[in-house]
Amino acid sequence: MKSHLMLPGPTPVPERVLSAMSRPMINHRGEEFAGLFREVTAGLQYVFQTEEEPVVLPAAGTGGLEAAVVNTLSPGDRVLALVTGAFGERFAAIARAFGAQVEVLAAPAGRAVDLEALRAWLEQDLERPAAERFRAVLATHNETSTGVTNPVEAIAPMVSRHGALLLVDAVSSLGAIDLPFDRLGLDVVVTGSQKALMCPPGLAVLALSQRAWQAADTARAPRFYFDLRSYRKGAAKAQTPYTPALSLLYGLRESLAMIREEGLEEGFRRHALLGRMTRAGIQALGLDLLADARHASATVTAVVSPTSIDLKELRRHARVVSGVTLAGGQGDLADSIFRIGHLGHVGPADVLVALAAVGDALTAQGRAGAAGPDQAVAAAVRVLNEERGRKA
Repeated sequence: MKSHLMLPGPTPVPERVLSAMSRPMINHRGEEFAGLFREVTAGLQYVFQTEEEPVVLPAAGTGGLEAAVVNTLSPGDRVLALVTGAFGERFAAIARAFGAQVEVLAAPAGRAVDLEALRAWLEQDLERPAAERFRAVLATHNETSTGVTNPVEAIAPMVSRHGALLLVDAVSSLGAIDLPFDRLGLDVVVTGSQKALMCPPGLAVLALSQRAWQAADTARAPRFYFDLRSYRKGAAKAQTPYTPALSLLYGLRESLAMIREEGLEEGFRRHALLGRMTRAGIQALGLDLLADARHASATVTAVVSPTSIDLKELRRHARVVSGVTLAGGQGDLADSIFRIGHLGHVGPADVLVALAAVGDALTAQGRAGAAGPDQAVAAAVRVLNEERGRKA
């Protein structure tokens, strides 16, 4: 039975990437590595949509968030965290751990950032003396725990007018949901290798604006391994300051080539389609979606479980009987939702299999009279056919 990894991360790794990672080790201070470094850098610039040179760290996405914080902030800095779920809370917690004074603008589960509330917070903050204003705003582009995509394109100009740095967690969105770094004037964007970049976990990638690099020269948070200035210095020679994760970089080079072959815009359309198919299938099963429809994610769908359903058994049945691995909820949502990831090396057929697995698992728990797998698949296929009709 084929396995379908329908998580919001780690995501399936293409055979091309796995094969590329089997290459032998090389001298990471030699010319062959320099060529690899330059290719990876160019590929990342394409995905980030930036002229800046992204930094690759051997770390999980959380390590990338820590690097964003310690390279731009100092103990005592006031920071506004936009929290729409567990990963927004994590970003805020990292800033607190390094001495920032974090204030939180939170949204209910399933909702995006309240733009009017944000505007009011930032305008009120401008009444303070310049030295006491927010130094940075922390935003989660795609909140993996709730399936909500926050409107960074609307948040960015507000933060720019205020003058704060905008640090963005794009771990579960970059490469799958449009986030043009240069055009939006973002300061730091963080992603991870194990999501839309289609690699195993282990790499965090950051893009920094010139303003962010200037902040790195004055930030006083403690740092050593994550001091991005050392990575920037090494990049001038197409090297890393410390031993790189060579096998992962081989894989990343290949996955970036695959992203370029598909084309960013086509990738965005594919992920948006997968999100619409998933939501249609879930609703056909009579289940509710957690995310506000206006901000539903193209990469992960959070499904509210009926109280009559055993969530652990639903996920176990899907995995054992259908070969489909689904994600559970996190934090306060652990017992009330499950999540379907549809990003990276995933296509419409994978979504159909996942929906059938959910329908079959619900039927196995005796949802008498409820819609079953066939209805879920049919609803998703209608969405797929509508998309094909638009393209014809």
